[in-house]
Amino acid sequence: MVSPKADIHLVAGARPNFMKIAPLYTQLRKQPLFHPLLIHTGQHYDEAMSWAFFQDLELPPPDVNLEVGSGSQARQTGRIMQAYERLALDRRPDLVMVVGDVNSTVACSLVASKLHIPVAHVEAGLRSFDRSMPEEINRILTDTISDVLFTTCSDADRNLLREGIPPEKVFFVGNVMIDSLMRIREKARRSDVLERLGLEDRAYALMTLHRPSNVDQETTLRGILAAVEEIQTHLPVIFPVHPRARKMFDRFGLQQRIASLERLKLIDPVGYIDFVRLMDRARLVLTDSGGIQEETTVLGVPCLTLRENTERPVTVHQGTNRVVGSDPVRITAETKRILREKAPPAKIPPLWDGAAADRIANILLEKMFSFPKGGKKR
Repeated sequence: MVSPKADIHLVAGARPNFMKIAPLYTQLRKQPLFHPLLIHTGQHYDEAMSWAFFQDLELPPPDVNLEVGSGSQARQTGRIMQAYERLALDRRPDLVMVVGDVNSTVACSLVASKLHIPVAHVEAGLRSFDRSMPEEINRILTDTISDVLFTTCSDADRNLLREGIPPEKVFFVGNVMIDSLMRIREKARRSDVLERLGLEDRAYALMTLHRPSNVDQETTLRGILAAVEEIQTHLPVIFPVHPRARKMFDRFGLQQRIASLERLKLIDPVGYIDFVRLMDRARLVLTDSGGIQEETTVLGVPCLTLRENTERPVTVHQGTNRVVGSDPVRITAETKRILREKAPPAKIPPLWDGAAADRIANILLEKMFSFPKGGKKR
Protein backbone atom coordinates (compact mmCIF):
# COMPACT_ATOMS: atom_id res chain seq x y z
CA MET A 1 0.00 0.00 0.00
CA VAL A 2 1.14 3.53 -0.67
CA SER A 3 1.18 6.25 1.95
CA PRO A 4 -1.61 8.87 1.99
CA LYS A 5 0.63 11.06 -0.15
CA ALA A 6 2.47 9.24 -2.93
CA ASP A 7 5.40 11.32 -4.19
CA ILE A 8 5.33 11.69 -7.98
CA HIS A 9 8.22 13.40 -9.76
CA LEU A 10 6.98 15.28 -12.82
CA VAL A 11 10.03 15.75 -15.02
CA ALA A 12 10.37 18.59 -17.53
CA GLY A 13 13.42 19.81 -19.36
CA ALA A 14 12.54 21.54 -22.62
CA ARG A 15 9.84 23.98 -23.60
CA PRO A 16 7.41 21.42 -25.14
CA ASN A 17 7.44 19.51 -21.84
CA PHE A 18 5.95 22.40 -19.89
CA MET A 19 2.66 22.37 -21.81
CA LYS A 20 2.39 18.66 -21.06
CA ILE A 21 3.18 18.73 -17.35
CA ALA A 22 0.93 21.73 -16.56
CA PRO A 23 -2.41 19.85 -16.82
CA LEU A 24 -0.85 16.79 -15.17
CA TYR A 25 0.33 18.84 -12.20
CA THR A 26 -3.10 20.44 -11.85
CA GLN A 27 -4.97 17.14 -11.92
CA LEU A 28 -2.57 15.26 -9.65
CA ARG A 29 -2.80 18.02 -7.05
CA LYS A 30 -6.56 17.52 -6.94
CA GLN A 31 -6.09 13.92 -5.77
CA PRO A 32 -5.56 13.57 -2.00
CA LEU A 33 -3.36 10.50 -2.50
CA PHE A 34 -0.79 12.26 -4.70
CA HIS A 35 2.01 14.69 -3.94
CA PRO A 36 3.39 15.87 -7.31
CA LEU A 37 6.76 17.60 -7.41
CA LEU A 38 7.95 19.60 -10.42
CA ILE A 39 11.49 18.63 -11.43
CA HIS A 40 13.06 20.97 -13.99
CA THR A 41 16.28 19.55 -15.38
CA GLY A 42 17.36 22.90 -16.84
CA GLN A 43 17.80 21.43 -20.33
CA HIS A 44 16.25 24.69 -21.62
CA TYR A 45 17.81 27.32 -19.41
CA ASP A 46 17.12 30.53 -21.33
CA GLU A 47 14.38 32.50 -19.57
CA ALA A 48 12.55 33.24 -22.81
CA MET A 49 12.50 29.52 -23.62
CA SER A 50 11.57 28.35 -20.13
CA TRP A 51 10.37 30.55 -17.31
CA ALA A 52 7.94 32.55 -19.41
CA PHE A 53 6.13 29.31 -20.15
CA PHE A 54 5.82 28.50 -16.44
CA GLN A 55 4.16 31.88 -15.93
CA ASP A 56 1.80 31.55 -18.89
CA LEU A 57 0.77 28.05 -17.83
CA GLU A 58 0.27 29.19 -14.22
CA LEU A 59 2.77 26.65 -12.94
CA PRO A 60 4.55 27.37 -9.66
CA PRO A 61 8.35 27.55 -9.61
CA PRO A 62 9.85 24.05 -9.86
CA ASP A 63 10.41 22.22 -6.60
CA VAL A 64 13.86 21.34 -7.94
CA ASN A 65 15.95 22.77 -10.78
CA LEU A 66 18.88 20.54 -11.73
CA GLU A 67 20.38 23.35 -13.88
CA VAL A 68 22.22 21.03 -16.26
CA GLY A 69 22.41 23.51 -19.15
CA SER A 70 23.36 22.77 -22.73
CA GLY A 71 25.82 20.32 -24.24
CA SER A 72 26.16 17.51 -26.75
CA GLN A 73 23.61 14.71 -26.70
CA ALA A 74 25.85 12.46 -24.60
CA ARG A 75 27.16 15.19 -22.30
CA GLN A 76 23.75 16.65 -21.56
CA THR A 77 22.11 13.25 -21.03
CA GLY A 78 24.95 12.21 -18.73
CA ARG A 79 24.69 15.40 -16.67
CA ILE A 80 20.96 14.96 -16.25
CA MET A 81 21.44 11.35 -15.14
CA GLN A 82 24.08 12.28 -12.59
CA ALA A 83 22.06 15.15 -11.15
CA TYR A 84 18.77 13.28 -11.10
CA GLU A 85 20.29 10.17 -9.53
CA ARG A 86 21.42 12.26 -6.55
CA LEU A 87 17.92 13.68 -6.22
CA ALA A 88 16.16 10.32 -6.62
CA LEU A 89 18.36 8.71 -3.97
CA ASP A 90 17.79 11.61 -1.60
CA ARG A 91 14.04 11.99 -2.18
CA ARG A 92 13.08 8.56 -3.41
CA PRO A 93 9.72 9.04 -5.17
CA ASP A 94 6.97 6.48 -5.60
CA LEU A 95 6.70 7.22 -9.34
CA VAL A 96 8.66 9.15 -11.95
CA MET A 97 6.50 10.62 -14.68
CA VAL A 98 8.22 11.75 -17.88
CA VAL A 99 6.73 13.38 -20.96
CA GLY A 100 7.71 13.61 -24.60
CA ASP A 101 11.04 12.62 -26.13
CA VAL A 102 13.80 15.01 -25.06
CA ASN A 103 17.08 14.09 -23.35
CA SER A 104 15.54 14.74 -19.94
CA THR A 105 12.86 12.14 -20.70
CA VAL A 106 15.21 9.26 -21.37
CA ALA A 107 17.83 10.30 -18.78
CA CYS A 108 15.44 10.42 -15.82
CA SER A 109 13.68 7.25 -17.00
CA LEU A 110 16.97 5.36 -17.05
CA VAL A 111 17.90 6.57 -13.57
CA ALA A 112 14.50 5.65 -12.13
CA SER A 113 14.45 2.24 -13.79
CA LYS A 114 17.91 1.34 -12.47
CA LEU A 115 16.82 2.41 -8.99
CA HIS A 116 13.70 0.23 -9.36
CA ILE A 117 11.38 3.22 -9.22
CA PRO A 118 8.30 2.87 -11.47
CA VAL A 119 8.25 5.04 -14.60
CA ALA A 120 5.18 6.44 -16.38
CA HIS A 121 5.69 7.81 -19.90
CA VAL A 122 3.18 10.33 -21.19
CA GLU A 123 3.06 10.54 -25.01
CA ALA A 124 4.37 7.00 -25.44
CA GLY A 125 4.46 5.02 -28.66
CA LEU A 126 5.09 7.81 -31.17
CA ARG A 127 7.44 6.69 -33.95
CA SER A 128 8.97 8.43 -36.94
CA PHE A 129 10.86 5.20 -37.85
CA ASP A 130 13.90 7.39 -38.42
CA ARG A 131 16.68 6.51 -36.00
CA SER A 132 18.83 9.35 -37.23
CA MET A 133 16.62 11.53 -35.01
CA PRO A 134 17.90 11.64 -31.40
CA GLU A 135 14.29 11.96 -30.27
CA GLU A 136 13.41 8.61 -31.87
CA ILE A 137 16.09 6.87 -29.81
CA ASN A 138 14.81 8.62 -26.69
CA ARG A 139 11.25 7.49 -27.43
CA ILE A 140 12.15 3.85 -28.00
CA LEU A 141 14.37 3.56 -24.93
CA THR A 142 11.90 5.30 -22.64
CA ASP A 143 9.00 3.13 -23.77
CA THR A 144 11.03 -0.04 -23.33
CA ILE A 145 11.73 0.61 -19.64
CA SER A 146 8.44 2.29 -18.64
CA ASP A 147 5.95 0.59 -16.35
CA VAL A 148 2.91 2.60 -17.50
CA LEU A 149 2.60 4.02 -21.02
CA PHE A 150 0.03 6.70 -21.83
CA THR A 151 -0.67 7.18 -25.55
CA THR A 152 -2.20 9.98 -27.59
CA CYS A 153 -3.55 8.01 -30.56
CA SER A 154 -4.32 4.50 -31.79
CA ASP A 155 -1.25 4.24 -34.02
CA ALA A 156 0.92 4.74 -30.93
CA ASP A 157 -0.85 1.80 -29.29
CA ARG A 158 -0.14 -0.34 -32.34
CA ASN A 159 3.53 0.65 -32.35
CA LEU A 160 3.97 -0.39 -28.72
CA LEU A 161 2.18 -3.71 -29.13
CA ARG A 162 4.22 -4.48 -32.24
CA GLU A 163 7.39 -3.84 -30.22
CA GLY A 164 6.33 -6.32 -27.58
CA ILE A 165 5.10 -3.99 -24.84
CA PRO A 166 2.51 -5.89 -22.76
CA PRO A 167 -0.96 -4.49 -23.51
CA GLU A 168 -1.81 -4.17 -19.82
CA LYS A 169 0.84 -1.43 -19.56
CA VAL A 170 -0.63 0.68 -22.38
CA PHE A 171 -3.42 3.23 -21.86
CA PHE A 172 -4.93 5.37 -24.61
CA VAL A 173 -5.78 8.63 -22.83
CA GLY A 174 -5.57 11.41 -25.43
CA ASN A 175 -3.22 14.36 -25.68
CA VAL A 176 -2.20 16.39 -22.62
CA MET A 177 -0.69 19.11 -24.81
CA ILE A 178 -4.18 19.74 -26.16
CA ASP A 179 -5.40 20.04 -22.55
CA SER A 180 -3.09 23.05 -22.17
CA LEU A 181 -4.02 24.46 -25.57
CA MET A 182 -7.74 24.36 -24.81
CA ARG A 183 -7.26 25.87 -21.36
CA ILE A 184 -5.09 28.72 -22.65
CA ARG A 185 -6.90 29.49 -25.91
CA GLU A 186 -9.41 31.94 -24.43
CA LYS A 187 -6.66 33.81 -22.63
CA ALA A 188 -4.64 33.84 -25.88
CA ARG A 189 -7.54 35.52 -27.68
CA ARG A 190 -6.96 38.54 -25.45
CA SER A 191 -3.27 38.77 -26.40
CA ASP A 192 -2.29 41.88 -28.35
CA VAL A 193 0.69 40.22 -30.04
CA LEU A 194 -0.79 40.70 -33.53
CA GLU A 195 -1.19 44.42 -32.92
CA ARG A 196 2.32 44.69 -31.48
CA LEU A 197 3.76 43.04 -34.57
CA GLY A 198 1.53 44.91 -37.02
CA LEU A 199 -0.12 41.73 -38.33
CA GLU A 200 -3.52 41.27 -39.94
CA ASP A 201 -5.75 38.31 -39.15
CA ARG A 202 -5.11 35.29 -41.43
CA ALA A 203 -2.65 37.33 -43.48
CA TYR A 204 0.73 36.02 -42.35
CA ALA A 205 2.72 32.82 -42.07
CA LEU A 206 4.29 31.67 -38.80
CA MET A 207 7.53 29.68 -38.89
CA THR A 208 9.56 27.79 -36.30
CA LEU A 209 12.85 26.00 -36.93
CA HIS A 210 15.13 24.30 -34.45
CA ARG A 211 16.00 20.71 -35.38
CA PRO A 212 19.69 19.97 -36.02
CA SER A 213 18.81 18.27 -39.31
CA ASN A 214 17.53 21.63 -40.55
CA VAL A 215 19.56 24.33 -38.85
CA ASP A 216 22.94 22.60 -38.43
CA GLN A 217 23.25 21.67 -42.12
CA GLU A 218 24.21 24.72 -44.16
CA THR A 219 22.86 23.41 -47.46
CA THR A 220 19.52 22.48 -45.89
CA LEU A 221 19.20 25.77 -44.05
CA ARG A 222 20.00 27.76 -47.17
CA GLY A 223 17.36 25.77 -49.06
CA ILE A 224 14.68 26.52 -46.48
CA LEU A 225 15.63 30.19 -46.60
CA ALA A 226 15.28 30.10 -50.38
CA ALA A 227 11.70 28.92 -49.93
CA VAL A 228 11.04 31.62 -47.34
CA GLU A 229 12.48 34.19 -49.75
CA GLU A 230 9.70 33.32 -52.19
CA ILE A 231 6.96 32.87 -49.58
CA GLN A 232 7.53 36.31 -48.02
CA THR A 233 6.72 37.96 -51.34
CA HIS A 234 3.15 36.63 -50.93
CA LEU A 235 2.59 37.34 -47.21
CA PRO A 236 4.66 38.29 -44.16
CA VAL A 237 6.54 35.47 -42.41
CA ILE A 238 6.88 35.76 -38.62
CA PHE A 239 9.82 33.77 -37.28
CA PRO A 240 10.39 33.49 -33.50
CA VAL A 241 14.03 32.46 -33.64
CA HIS A 242 15.26 29.54 -31.56
CA PRO A 243 18.73 30.21 -30.05
CA ARG A 244 20.14 27.27 -32.00
CA ALA A 245 18.92 28.69 -35.30
CA ARG A 246 20.24 32.17 -34.49
CA LYS A 247 23.65 30.72 -33.72
CA MET A 248 23.72 28.94 -37.08
CA PHE A 249 22.67 32.07 -38.96
CA ASP A 250 25.80 33.68 -37.57
CA ARG A 251 28.02 30.67 -38.22
CA PHE A 252 26.95 30.34 -41.86
CA GLY A 253 27.06 34.09 -42.55
CA LEU A 254 23.36 34.37 -43.38
CA GLN A 255 22.58 37.61 -41.55
CA GLN A 256 22.82 39.85 -44.62
CA ARG A 257 20.65 37.57 -46.72
CA ILE A 258 18.01 37.40 -43.99
CA ALA A 259 18.07 41.16 -43.49
CA SER A 260 17.36 41.65 -47.20
CA LEU A 261 14.01 39.83 -46.93
CA GLU A 262 11.68 42.74 -46.23
CA ARG A 263 8.67 40.71 -45.09
CA LEU A 264 10.53 38.09 -43.06
CA LYS A 265 10.26 39.32 -39.48
CA LEU A 266 12.62 37.73 -36.97
CA ILE A 267 11.51 38.05 -33.36
CA ASP A 268 12.73 36.66 -30.05
CA PRO A 269 10.99 33.55 -28.68
CA VAL A 270 7.59 34.43 -27.22
CA GLY A 271 5.59 33.03 -24.32
CA TYR A 272 2.95 30.37 -24.75
CA ILE A 273 -0.04 32.74 -24.68
CA ASP A 274 1.37 34.93 -27.44
CA PHE A 275 2.49 31.92 -29.45
CA VAL A 276 -0.95 30.29 -29.33
CA ARG A 277 -2.43 33.57 -30.56
CA LEU A 278 0.07 33.69 -33.43
CA MET A 279 -0.72 30.09 -34.39
CA ASP A 280 -4.47 30.51 -34.07
CA ARG A 281 -4.68 33.49 -36.44
CA ALA A 282 -2.01 32.50 -38.98
CA ARG A 283 -2.84 31.70 -42.60
CA LEU A 284 -0.40 28.81 -42.36
CA VAL A 285 2.41 27.51 -40.17
CA LEU A 286 5.78 26.17 -41.30
CA THR A 287 7.57 24.15 -38.63
CA ASP A 288 9.85 21.25 -37.76
CA SER A 289 8.27 20.90 -34.31
CA GLY A 290 6.26 17.86 -33.29
CA GLY A 291 3.83 19.54 -30.91
CA ILE A 292 2.95 22.33 -33.31
CA GLN A 293 1.71 19.72 -35.79
CA GLU A 294 -0.80 18.68 -33.10
CA GLU A 295 -1.78 22.18 -32.03
CA THR A 296 -2.42 23.39 -35.57
CA THR A 297 -4.59 20.33 -36.19
CA VAL A 298 -6.86 21.28 -33.30
CA LEU A 299 -6.80 24.96 -34.27
CA GLY A 300 -7.64 24.10 -37.89
CA VAL A 301 -4.63 25.97 -39.27
CA PRO A 302 -2.76 24.54 -42.30
CA CYS A 303 0.67 23.25 -41.28
CA LEU A 304 3.68 22.37 -43.43
CA THR A 305 6.16 20.16 -41.57
CA LEU A 306 9.71 20.83 -42.75
CA ARG A 307 10.89 17.27 -42.19
CA GLU A 308 11.04 14.04 -44.18
CA ASN A 309 8.83 12.18 -41.71
CA THR A 310 6.65 12.64 -38.66
CA GLU A 311 6.08 10.65 -35.48
CA ARG A 312 2.57 12.13 -35.43
CA PRO A 313 0.92 10.71 -38.60
CA VAL A 314 -2.53 11.25 -37.09
CA THR A 315 -2.04 14.98 -37.81
CA VAL A 316 -1.66 14.13 -41.51
CA HIS A 317 -4.46 11.57 -41.72
CA GLN A 318 -7.01 13.53 -39.68
CA GLY A 319 -5.58 17.01 -39.33
CA THR A 320 -4.22 19.95 -41.25
CA ASN A 321 -0.61 18.80 -41.45
CA ARG A 322 1.40 17.97 -44.57
CA VAL A 323 4.98 16.69 -44.44
CA VAL A 324 6.99 18.49 -47.12
CA GLY A 325 10.66 17.97 -46.22
CA SER A 326 13.28 20.65 -46.80
CA ASP A 327 13.18 20.93 -50.59
CA PRO A 328 12.54 24.62 -51.36
CA VAL A 329 10.57 23.86 -54.53
CA ARG A 330 8.13 21.62 -52.66
CA ILE A 331 7.82 23.98 -49.68
CA THR A 332 7.01 26.87 -52.01
CA ALA A 333 4.56 24.85 -54.09
CA GLU A 334 2.64 23.60 -51.05
CA THR A 335 2.50 27.10 -49.60
CA LYS A 336 1.03 28.45 -52.83
CA ARG A 337 -1.50 25.62 -52.83
CA ILE A 338 -2.64 26.58 -49.33
CA LEU A 339 -2.91 30.24 -50.30
CA ARG A 340 -4.87 29.32 -53.42
CA GLU A 341 -7.28 26.71 -52.03
CA LYS A 342 -9.73 26.67 -49.17
CA ALA A 343 -8.53 24.07 -46.70
CA PRO A 344 -11.03 21.37 -45.70
CA PRO A 345 -11.94 21.37 -42.00
CA ALA A 346 -9.71 19.22 -39.82
CA LYS A 347 -11.07 16.24 -37.94
CA ILE A 348 -9.83 16.39 -34.37
CA PRO A 349 -8.45 12.98 -33.31
CA PRO A 350 -10.32 10.95 -30.66
CA LEU A 351 -9.83 12.00 -27.02
CA TRP A 352 -8.08 15.25 -27.96
CA ASP A 353 -10.76 16.88 -25.84
CA GLY A 354 -8.93 18.63 -23.01
CA ALA A 355 -9.44 15.81 -20.49
CA ALA A 356 -6.36 13.62 -21.02
CA ALA A 357 -4.71 14.61 -17.72
CA ASP A 358 -7.87 13.74 -15.82
CA ARG A 359 -7.88 10.27 -17.39
CA ILE A 360 -4.21 9.81 -16.50
CA ALA A 361 -4.81 10.79 -12.86
CA ASN A 362 -7.70 8.34 -12.59
CA ILE A 363 -5.63 5.50 -14.02
CA LEU A 364 -2.79 6.28 -11.62
CA LEU A 365 -5.21 6.17 -8.69
CA GLU A 366 -5.72 2.52 -9.52
CA LYS A 367 -2.16 1.69 -10.62
CA MET A 368 -0.30 3.35 -7.74
CA PHE A 369 -1.64 0.79 -5.27
CA SER A 370 0.27 -1.90 -7.16
CA PHE A 371 3.61 -0.07 -6.73
CA PRO A 372 5.53 -0.63 -3.48
CA LYS A 373 6.24 2.52 -1.48
CA GLY A 374 9.49 4.11 -2.61
CA GLY A 375 9.69 1.98 -5.72
CA LYS A 376 10.26 -1.72 -6.28
CA LYS A 377 12.40 -3.64 -3.82
CA ARG A 378 15.93 -4.43 -4.85
